[in-house]
Amino acid sequence: MSSDLFEQADAATPLSEDERMGLIPSLSTRAELNQFERININAARIWAMRRSVLRRADLLSDIFARELHRRMFNQVWKWAGKYRTTDKNLGWEVHRLAEGVRNAFDDAQAWLDHSTYPLPEAAVRLHHRLVLIHPWPNGNGRHSRLVADIMIASRGGAELTWGARQDLVESGEIRQRYINAVRQADQGDYGPLVAFAQS
Repeated sequence: MSSDLFEQADAATPLSEDERMGLIPSLSTRAELNQFERININAARIWAMRRSVLRRADLLSDIFARELHRRMFNQVWKWAGKYRTTDKNLGWEVHRLAEGVRNAFDDAQAWLDHSTYPLPEAAVRLHHRLVLIHPWPNGNGRHSRLVADIMIASRGGAELTWGARQDLVESGEIRQRYINAVRQADQGDYGPLVAFAQS
């Protein structure tokens, strides 16, 4: 495998050697990997936005989160839909991942049930919580943004645009704005991340 295949974008979580060995297609560049993942994610988004899926009772659950991640990456990574088994430079400890994801979804359901936050803010807060937990070897931001989009769509809310639908995988000004907004949310200020998600 080419060395540039696994070069990470700014703030991306490095993959372990075992995780790298889980690559399914034969690829030689990061651009090819990004393209394969993009195609796989688009297919998962189409599935997730079907009316029958949006009506599912388990949308805010660990089970659905795993199924969604599997559908997003199953053509690219053998470990798609499986929580990471190695500790990373960020995120919860491996033995607490399932607990963290369940708690995040339980909290999100309570926010919805009690109208704690406006729908867009509740979805963005769930996205942020999932990013903090970081349950997957790869794709945490993309997965949690799609989870937020599904949460909004299932309730008939206005679609989030996440920086006018820019590619947040590639390094650049838009990705840096997103990362900065996530870091502000880490400090308890969700305003910039909510604004970014609706810009």
